[in-house]
Amino acid sequence: MENNRNFFITIALSVLILTLWQVFYMNPRIESQREAARIEAERVEAEKKTAAPAASGEGVALPGAAAPGAAVPGAEGSLALDRQSAIAATPRIQIDTPSLSGSINLKGGRIDDVRLKDYRLTVEKDSPTIELLNPSTLPNGQYAEIGFVGDASTGTVPGPDTVWTVEGNQTLTPSTPVVLTYTNDKGLTFKRTIAVDDNYMFTVSDTVSNAGTAPVSLSNYGRVTRFDKPTHASTYVLHEGLIGVTGEEGLQEINYSTIEEDKQVKPGKSKDGWLGITDKYWAVALVPSAEREFQPSFSYLSDQRPRYQSDYLSDAITVAPGQSATVETLVFAGAKEVAKIQSYETERKIRQFDLLIDWGWFYFITKPMFWLIDTLYRFLGNFGLAILATTVIVKAVFFPLANKSYVSMANMKKVQPAMLEIREKYADDKMKQQQAMMELYKKEKINPLAGCWPILIQIPVFFALYKVLYVTIEMRHAPFFGWIQDLAAPDPTSIFNLFGLLPFTPPAFLPLLGVWAVVMGITMFLQMRMNPAPPDPTQAMIFNWMPLVFTVMMGSFPAGLVIYWAWNNFLSILQQGVIMKRQGAKIELWDNLIAMFKKKPSPAE
Repeated sequence: MENNRNFFITIALSVLILTLWQVFYMNPRIESQREAARIEAERVEAEKKTAAPAASGEGVALPGAAAPGAAVPGAEGSLALDRQSAIAATPRIQIDTPSLSGSINLKGGRIDDVRLKDYRLTVEKDSPTIELLNPSTLPNGQYAEIGFVGDASTGTVPGPDTVWTVEGNQTLTPSTPVVLTYTNDKGLTFKRTIAVDDNYMFTVSDTVSNAGTAPVSLSNYGRVTRFDKPTHASTYVLHEGLIGVTGEEGLQEINYSTIEEDKQVKPGKSKDGWLGITDKYWAVALVPSAEREFQPSFSYLSDQRPRYQSDYLSDAITVAPGQSATVETLVFAGAKEVAKIQSYETERKIRQFDLLIDWGWFYFITKPMFWLIDTLYRFLGNFGLAILATTVIVKAVFFPLANKSYVSMANMKKVQPAMLEIREKYADDKMKQQQAMMELYKKEKINPLAGCWPILIQIPVFFALYKVLYVTIEMRHAPFFGWIQDLAAPDPTSIFNLFGLLPFTPPAFLPLLGVWAVVMGITMFLQMRMNPAPPDPTQAMIFNWMPLVFTVMMGSFPAGLVIYWAWNNFLSILQQGVIMKRQGAKIELWDNLIAMFKKKPSPAE
């Protein structure tokens, strides 16, 4: 039908967008998500078996070194065979909080052993907890380190080789900070107090006391160093890698491939901000003291052991004889929980700390979407129910526009006889046919593009919901009901084994077609059957095949997104049916369904 041309153009574009999204983004990411536990286990096991001695150890580079890869003392020797051995190799103090467990390495004062108590590798209850930070002698080593850079007048200052002495308490808890001390040969005493809250923020306070006879100048540094990178890192809608908010540049997101090519990115000096390394759900970030400017830097160091590093070097502080100075640094090491990240930004006055979560360019849609779902979750106690309630609210917000669209579509059905008459009358003159159609639309106050709006409205909501499901840790491993134990992962069932009734696992090359994908396809099929079938064969073919195409594509999307789309289709069917009935337009659903099973007459008949 001529009046449906623009409608089908819109549908075709939607299919194209979803296809490109699927091919270039969803397929690799969802496959990784489905097998996260297996990949992680195989990677760690392989690295354990292949770990070999390092030529000169870690080859640590300090901020402010002459070259990005300049090595300094602090090598740890050969790679450890396992995590337990690496932790046992150095003296430590324990970490025990409601959210974290692990230890702090007294050699270098590094925070390099952190587990997240509330998060596990898979949805299984006995799955291992997430290991966020690991000793540098492991292939997947990652740590946060605070130290100083001095000169000949300062003597040896705390760095990667410094072995600190513990005063009193040997376990770091939210109520019991730990105190470390170190005194060098120049009369400088360093007293480090490490505190931690109930969540993920460490506070490192370094007091430098000068018992010598001359003033000394030294600079504070901090770094987050990582030796491996995710199997799939950074996509067009998610950043994983080096990150920071500093200086006039503001947010800087540098993925692994970019820093490997550039070697080093050095923004301008900054008076405030933060920097670190982020994963999809976890992050480690440093917040330097705002009392003096610092030089941020992002590097890829390829000497000896390749590694990625976000670091800073502060302006020098001068400590007069008999005086002392204190430098405070915050270290965030934990899960990127929205409420906690935002509270740190507000309470600790950390500039744009909420950007640690990748809300994307359309954050003005994504953040409100998360807020709505999270608020409903607090009332309903289930994120799946919150998504269903969100769909109802979104439908209510856009009801006036959708109502006008469905009313216009209903009116178009009522004038179909007149439209067919025009098509027959001007069958040989397309120009006059179009003019007559436009006059009819104007006379009957019909918008021929009305059918496009319900679908166009869904697209930004669809992608915003996907972003929320994909980047927010609150959705990770969030169950719905029955077999859906992770709304951020695809429906685990498959039509190819009758949704688990047949005792075999379908091969990986088959598309993911779970229960909810099939339900979504059926609702889309019924929604499209509420309109008269297009007389044009090409349009009719698109009309018939579109639900199947969308079902196959949506099968590998997060279950929460498929549930949203199916529920939205169901509500649209009800809404369209009520409006058409009120307008006196015939609902074509049953006729179209019956016609599908009727025997079509042969050309001879």
